[in-house]
Amino acid sequence: MADPDGPPPGLDLATGDPGLHDDQPHVTVNELLHDQELGELELTVLAGGERLDNKVVHPRVQKPGLAFAGYYPYIKAGRVQIVGESEIAYLATLPAEEREERFTRITSLAVPCFVVTKGLDPPEGLRKACGARQIPLLRSTALSSVVIKRLSWFLEEHLVPSTFVHGVFLEIYGLGVLLIGESGVGKSECALDLITRGHSLVADDKVTVKRYPSDDLVGYCEESLRHHMELRGLGIINVQDLFGLASVRERKSLDLVVELEHWREGHPYDRLGLDETIHEILDVAVPYLKMPVALGRNVSILVEIAARNHVLKLQGHHSAREFTRKLQEQMERDRMRRQQRGRRPGSEDGGGAD
Repeated sequence: MADPDGPPPGLDLATGDPGLHDDQPHVTVNELLHDQELGELELTVLAGGERLDNKVVHPRVQKPGLAFAGYYPYIKAGRVQIVGESEIAYLATLPAEEREERFTRITSLAVPCFVVTKGLDPPEGLRKACGARQIPLLRSTALSSVVIKRLSWFLEEHLVPSTFVHGVFLEIYGLGVLLIGESGVGKSECALDLITRGHSLVADDKVTVKRYPSDDLVGYCEESLRHHMELRGLGIINVQDLFGLASVRERKSLDLVVELEHWREGHPYDRLGLDETIHEILDVAVPYLKMPVALGRNVSILVEIAARNHVLKLQGHHSAREFTRKLQEQMERDRMRRQQRGRRPGSEDGGGAD
């Protein structure tokens, strides 16, 4: 029978590695130490430097106050543990034997690393326990609130599920609109026309999409491709240089997917707009439209109208449904008039006598 106060089953107690799959998103402790985005934390290693390859798998950090008080199930596998001034002050009130026992129990759990804040010196017992169990003990000169905020932001950016989508991602009337379709259908040309009409480019060709814990999808472009577009016959252009700062966005929530496809004669395209279709990205359903591209159709204006219409739907105005409702009401009124005329005297023989 499993120990209720021990770590979850299947965990490597010695390294704090919670039995990861190779494709599971993770960040190593070494990355926390050397990534430029966390440079302001000034992280240094105090103990356990042999296992800087320990993996952080959860975007949220913890303060292990309850665990130091004896409630060990509070420690969640794969989370960075933040040790601040309040935790160190509490530990100083414990008898030495009890304090050492707490350190031994906590460092036997699936903890990837501890971070001591405000440049404080950790209890010597914690330093020794981390060294013995090869759990990295780090120190930051920053306040606990700053460490928690920066680490949480960094981990959330790196650990949430993500994927790549071939298409062009734009902001149109405040909506994030993703244009997809087979190569050569005209996605980039359509996007360029929309940019000249005052809308903004987020990413061209390779769109990175992340799903956050709220199930919001956010799309952005990798640094090397940011603000650039490929146009056949012209090559690579820099949209920001050509159209100004307002023509580009760093990232945007994904609100609508529009698939461009070559017109197929006889194909039954939706003509009323009553059917609500979706496109799944990272198991999140996104409203979806299929837009046929044919000679003479101004696709950029059609995409712009699709975005406007979607904004109206979000505000509770569904044009196709309102049109259908009004048409049904008119048909019902016509039917009632016919029934009333049929009940008038003399209506059976076509009218009254002269």
